[in-house]
Amino acid sequence: MTTPIRVLVCDDQALIRTGFATIIDAQPDLEVVGECGDGRAAVDLAGRLHPDVVVMDVRMPVLDGIGATRLLAGAGVANPVKVLVVTTFNLDEYVYEALRAGASGFLLKDAPPAQLLHGIRTVATGAALLAPEVTRQLVGRYAARIRPAEDSSSEIPLTPRELEVLRLIADGLSNSEIAATLVISQETVKTYVSRILTKLDLRDRVQAVVYAYRSGLVTT
Repeated sequence: MTTPIRVLVCDDQALIRTGFATIIDAQPDLEVVGECGDGRAAVDLAGRLHPDVVVMDVRMPVLDGIGATRLLAGAGVANPVKVLVVTTFNLDEYVYEALRAGASGFLLKDAPPAQLLHGIRTVATGAALLAPEVTRQLVGRYAARIRPAEDSSSEIPLTPRELEVLRLIADGLSNSEIAATLVISQETVKTYVSRILTKLDLRDRVQAVVYAYRSGLVTT
C-alpha cells in the first residue's frame, strides 16, 4: 500500500473542522495528522507535522488564511506546503489573494464531500485545483488588479507556440480545449504546459494565469 496523503485541517469553526476531518479520515489513502483553528497554529503545526496538504480556511483569528498561506507556500519559502483554500463565498477577493499568496486552489465550503476529497488528492499531486470556468471568472473579475510588468513579452523565455499555449491557459481553457483550438493532441499540450511551468519557474496553472496577466500577455 502507498503512504496515505497527510492532511492538516485549519478552520476556526470547530464543527466544520471536525466534519472535514471525519470525511478525510474515512478514506484509506488520506490521513488527518492535525487540526487547528487559526493560521498561526497552522504554520506552527505544519512545521512540526510536515503535512502533504493543508486544508485552509480564509477568515480566521490571530493570522488569517492568506497570511498563513504566504508563510507556508509563498515565494521564497524553502519547503513550500501545498495549500487548498476553502471559502464560504465563490470568488471572494480573499480567495484571489490566497491564490497569489501561493495556494494551489480553492473550494467552496458547501461543496460535496467528494469534491473536497478530489481537491486534496489533486493538490497533493502538484496540480492546481482551479476549474477552467472558474479561472475565467476569477481573472475577469480581478485581472485589473494585476499590474503588467514594464518588461515586454519579448523577454519571456518561451517559444511562440509556448506563448500561445500560455495565453490559452490564461483564458481558462482546459488541456482538451487547448488541444482542439491548436489542433494538437492532449499529450502535446501537457508537454507544452510542463515546459512553460519549468521555464518560468511556476508551480501550477494558477501561477501561470497570474504570470500571463502580470507580463501583459493577456489583458481584459
